[in-house]
Amino acid sequence: MAKPDIVFKYFKDLSDTQVAQFEKLFDLYSFWNAQINVISRKDIEELYERHILHSLGIAKFCTFKPGEKVLDVGTGGGFPGIPLAIMFPETDFHLADSIGKKIKVVSEVAAALGLTNVQASHSRAEQITDKYNFVVSRAVTRLGEFYPWVRGKFAKENINAIRNGILYLKGGDLTEEIKESKLKAELYPLSVYFEEEFFETKYVVYVPQ
Repeated sequence: MAKPDIVFKYFKDLSDTQVAQFEKLFDLYSFWNAQINVISRKDIEELYERHILHSLGIAKFCTFKPGEKVLDVGTGGGFPGIPLAIMFPETDFHLADSIGKKIKVVSEVAAALGLTNVQASHSRAEQITDKYNFVVSRAVTRLGEFYPWVRGKFAKENINAIRNGILYLKGGDLTEEIKESKLKAELYPLSVYFEEEFFETKYVVYVPQ
């Protein structure tokens, strides 16, 4: 069974509630994944490294503030939104996906964990009209295709140490993709925060608004 120790190795100041929530994730995702495939079957044993810790790469780069609103576009089974919602219980997270059965998993997992700061919706990004401090996502599509979905969804007021914007988890050589997108994107390698081999080619792509 996958163990959450890899999360606790990098995040030491967790409350008892947060520790318990992270510990529950493997059983919850194993149960739901058997019914609705949101993580590849071979990947479920690597849940804590490849999905949860990967999602928390954003938490190493940026600390969300109480009252901030974060939109997770194409959340799938709840990544990066669910791990971030555990990490920042006073920040509001809206997890959206165009596939209804995936949002069912998100809703069930959030309810089982007692996450009151998570809203899940079966919707495409273009249908969402609220404003957010940050938009997060994990390799849904190329950055140039992603940006038009979320343009105009950012709150004007900045209350974080960094400006409101996109925090996009992506891997590989992103030079061409960023050039093609014509966006002022900044790359932050996750290998700075995490020593595991999986993170050697993984980045947080920050696009300030």
